[in-house]
Amino acid sequence: MDIVYEGQCFACGAKNPIGLKLKFEFEGESYVARFTPKPEHQGYDNITHGGILSTLLDEAMAKLVWAKGINAVTGTLNIRFRRPALVGEELTVSGCITGKAHRIIDCRAEIKNPAGKIVAEADGRMVKI
Repeated sequence: MDIVYEGQCFACGAKNPIGLKLKFEFEGESYVARFTPKPEHQGYDNITHGGILSTLLDEAMAKLVWAKGINAVTGTLNIRFRRPALVGEELTVSGCITGKAHRIIDCRAEIKNPAGKIVAEADGRMVKI
């Protein structure tokens, strides 16, 4: 099964009018994007919603695997929230591959605040389709 991409992805789609429009690039073996949450991305006042942070982590892993030419989707996603990510602060999200076995690609992602502190991190398994 081939994945078809038409630019409407909520996380990275350039054609999605309400999307996050993430742009990733390789920095060594990591795939990195920067994102500054706006008030519409908050849960509690001035704190970025955990669902948005989860999306950033998932996209860092999924987009990395896609960039490596592998058709895969998220099989599992285990997230740890470490500290609040404040609205208006530029966040750096990065993903890397930590292992491969048959149809499974193990990945790791993290989000850091401007001080370089981890606000959230995840381990995930991407499944080839």
